[in-house]
Amino acid sequence: MKRLCIIPCGAKKIWDVDPGIGPSAAKDVYLSPFHRACRAYAQTFFLDWVILSAKHGFLKPEDIVPENYDVTFGMRHPEIMPDDELKAQGERKNLMDYDEIVMLGGKKYRPVLRNVFGSGQQITYPLAGYRGIGYMLQALKRAVDEDRELSERENS
Repeated sequence: MKRLCIIPCGAKKIWDVDPGIGPSAAKDVYLSPFHRACRAYAQTFFLDWVILSAKHGFLKPEDIVPENYDVTFGMRHPEIMPDDELKAQGERKNLMDYDEIVMLGGKKYRPVLRNVFGSGQQITYPLAGYRGIGYMLQALKRAVDEDRELSERENS
C-alpha cells in the first residue's frame, strides 16, 4: 500500500533566525516545534511526505521556498493557493497515486484536502482527537520514541 504523510508548515521560518539566508529547501525552512515533531514522525513512519503550505501548496522536502511569508489556511489572503491550483499541483507531483494519505494537522485542513483529493481518497487525521498543540506534540514524540504509529481510534 502506497502511503503519503502531509505535514503542516509553520509560522516560524529560517528567515526569522537568519534573514539573509536566501531561498532554501522546504525541509530546512520551517522551525516551529510542532512542525519539527510532525517532520520527525513523517520521516520515521513514511517513505513519502510533503509539507502543505497555504502559499506554496504541496512542498516536497527538496523543493525550494524562495522567501519568508506569513499566510495560513483560514485567513482571507490573496496569496492563499486556491483549491483548483492545489489539485493541479497534487496531480503534477503524483500525489493522487497514494492509497492512503495521513494528515498531521487540525480541522482547518479537512476541507482543503477533501477539495483536492475528493471523497474517494482515504485520508486519516491521527491528531484530530487531541485538544491542543501540547497534547499533539506529546503524542508525536511518544509515537516516534516508541516506534508506534498513531491511529485515529486511540485519540478520538
